Amino acid sequence: MKSLYKMILVLSVIGLVGFTIATTERESSISLVLTEEFAPVPNRSSNNLLTILYKDRGTMRASWYGPRFHGRFTANGEIYNQNAMTAAHKSMKFGTILRITNPRNNKSVIVRINDRGPYIPGRQIDLSKAAAEELDVIKNGVKKLKIEEIIIKGIDNPFISLN
Repeated sequence: MKSLYKMILVLSVIGLVGFTIATTERESSISLVLTEEFAPVPNRSSNNLLTILYKDRGTMRASWYGPRFHGRFTANGEIYNQNAMTAAHKSMKFGTILRITNPRNNKSVIVRINDRGPYIPGRQIDLSKAAAEELDVIKNGVKKLKIEEIIIKGIDNPFISLN
């Protein structure tokens, strides 16, 4: 029963992060923010059915994009929503889920790759405006952030990519 509860919890988080609908209303967007109020997530969680791995992707120079692209199509065909927890990367597979942490304030967000970019030299990842706001990246515009890929193994579901 405990493993079923964990699986439902993980699927719920993925659903909230992965399937957002473009909207101009900030209140209706889903915002997953992890701060020091919450217990840290262990680097590995497993049981007989489910394994969650956190693969260190290192530190990346992150920027953000928002208003100019809001409502336009992303590279994977979705409509870009600057208020959703998403990101753009040049080569990561669409649907990849990342935990991004600002080492200056230990704030973290979970985002899903749904677009390509950034196209400015020296930058490796572009965050949605909402993700950048939660990480306190808006003012500086570009910041070095810790990137971890969340890999979920043991789910037989065609909507979830299992690496």
